[in-house]
Amino acid sequence: MKRDDITELLTLRETAKKLKVSEQTLRRWDTTGHFKAVRVGTRRKVGDRRYRSQDLEAYLRDKIKKK
Repeated sequence: MKRDDITELLTLRETAKKLKVSEQTLRRWDTTGHFKAVRVGTRRKVGDRRYRSQDLEAYLRDKIKKK
């Protein structure tokens, strides 16, 4: 497996900090489909939220283009 094939996952806190939004906002965006999370693990039978770094980069690029 090449390094390019590996997806870096960011925590809820890390992603919120990079987007300069609250953690609750990210939870809400995930629920509404605005910015979806990947679920990992089995905590609370649904897992913890993680965010793919390439999804974050694409979201930021798209946001910049719209300005």
